[in-house]
Amino acid sequence: MNSQIEISVETTYLSSESIPEENKYYFLYTVSIKNNSKNGAKLLSWHWIIKDDNGKTQDVKGEGVIGEQPHIEPGEEFQYTSGTMIETSLGTMKGSYQMIDDDDNYFDALIPEFVLTVPRIIH
Repeated sequence: MNSQIEISVETTYLSSESIPEENKYYFLYTVSIKNNSKNGAKLLSWHWIIKDDNGKTQDVKGEGVIGEQPHIEPGEEFQYTSGTMIETSLGTMKGSYQMIDDDDNYFDALIPEFVLTVPRIIH
């Protein structure tokens, strides 16, 4: 079932919320979770590993996403946007969602590593 859940992420650097001189870089990430299985699945909780370019790692866990535990029907996709702050202009995130399918099987859906980076300005 695990590989039947397809996860993709798009990131945006939020310069309006960031304060580079205080080592605060804020990023939005939009996650798309597509259920390619024949069973519905409910997202129960999440686990993120966030690393900055200094090697600092944040290991964070929580229940649901954006205040809900979405049930994703076969063939459907759930999308949400959240944010994170790191201390460098470059970092990575990866993790997993803990899910349960309609047959009461618990499983982890892996979130592939993606990059958080401030766009370079070319003059």
